[in-house]
Amino acid sequence: MTNLRDHGGGLDAAIEKYGGTRADWLDLSTGINPVPYPVGDVSQDAWTALPDIGARDRLLAAARRFWSVPDGVDILAAPGASALIARLPNLLGGVGKVRIEEPTYNEWAAAFENAGWRINGPKQRPNAMVYVHPNNPDGVAAAPPAQADGHEDLTAIYDESFCDTAPSDSYIGETPRAKDYGLRDILVLKSFGKFWGLAGLRLGFLIGPQNRIDEMAEMLGPWPVAGPALEIGARALDDMAWADATRTRLDEDFKRLDKLMAPHAQRDPLGTPLFRLYTTKDAAELQDKLAQSHIWSRTFPYSKTWIRLGLPAPDRWDQLETALR
Repeated sequence: MTNLRDHGGGLDAAIEKYGGTRADWLDLSTGINPVPYPVGDVSQDAWTALPDIGARDRLLAAARRFWSVPDGVDILAAPGASALIARLPNLLGGVGKVRIEEPTYNEWAAAFENAGWRINGPKQRPNAMVYVHPNNPDGVAAAPPAQADGHEDLTAIYDESFCDTAPSDSYIGETPRAKDYGLRDILVLKSFGKFWGLAGLRLGFLIGPQNRIDEMAEMLGPWPVAGPALEIGARALDDMAWADATRTRLDEDFKRLDKLMAPHAQRDPLGTPLFRLYTTKDAAELQDKLAQSHIWSRTFPYSKTWIRLGLPAPDRWDQLETALR
């Protein structure tokens, strides 16, 4: 059985311990938008036919527009950002040394470790640098490529899974300039599931030089993205009005959450508009208190004081407000 790493979610275990049904529970343990993009109707062909090149190209064209991908830079759709993370160490070739600023999203270290790479060795000259931008769980922005201590065999990887709440912060525009910074490559990952709230669709993107994109496409094999994901993804990425309205709502909602949590927090909160990180006296105790009211949160094995909360859906705020009294 595959070893399960520490993540948000895991609602079944919470239900087993605290009772209730899934409908009773408010899951705030992830940073997924609680108001997902309205998928609408999906064509019959998307379900019954193998995904065709036209559907793929429509998705990629919409993605290029949405993220303003520069000319000369390629983009690839994949079945989730996690599928890309798992393959990136092999894409970079052989076994090397990687620098990952921690604490951060733990799938990065797991992927490189599984591929035999050395992680964060003392005074090592890395072959790859991983930046989660903004970082998960604290929302801290990563340094831009201009500040990287690069050399010609170093690849900089930016995981922008939570960056779509602030598109102007993206480093996609820097991807063609790797050589200007003394880097081999700059690669950017995007996750569709977080901002659009459709994690179950399993859709992610890799942006970078054509040779790297072609190599990753070979690794993923034919038809890596399902037909419904191609169709829904293209529709959502073309809907700029929805994205703008969503950013406005998320900004209002995370401020509302900060206000609710203020009596329980010992410091100013960190995070992004999709998740908030609070420093408390005892994170496990607060998690238990919330779970008694069927609200699931995220704590971390490396901190006794950090607790992370996502945003409630519009009709579930009362449940959280009651639990925090």
